Amino acid sequence: MSTILLSIKPEYVRRILEGSKRFEFRRQMAKRKVERILIYSTAPEMKVVASVEVLGVLKDSPKKLWEITHTYAGISRQKFMGYFSNRMVAYAYRLGKLQKFDTPKKLAEYGITAAPQSFVYIE
Repeated sequence: MSTILLSIKPEYVRRILEGSKRFEFRRQMAKRKVERILIYSTAPEMKVVASVEVLGVLKDSPKKLWEITHTYAGISRQKFMGYFSNRMVAYAYRLGKLQKFDTPKKLAEYGITAAPQSFVYIE
């Protein structure tokens, strides 16, 4: 079981924190089984703001994945389809219990010098 740090845009981080976004969509999944995600909010915040449990991974065509997740996608259908354009397969981490950090953390606290384009393994 692994923990990964994901770079996520602040608008989507806010939706995860408020509970309206319960899926984190990705074009590629980590090769290892992920049990926890550290949420790195990209510029302008540039801090690790929370940790969230992974309840599972969904894999399907973009159209079918949207049908399954749209209620708690936290993203518009247009942006979702644009993100997965020209893709046969779409993935989503199903997010569970969230722990918001009282004090956001710097990447250096995890031994990371630069924000990952997609993700980086922590454990």
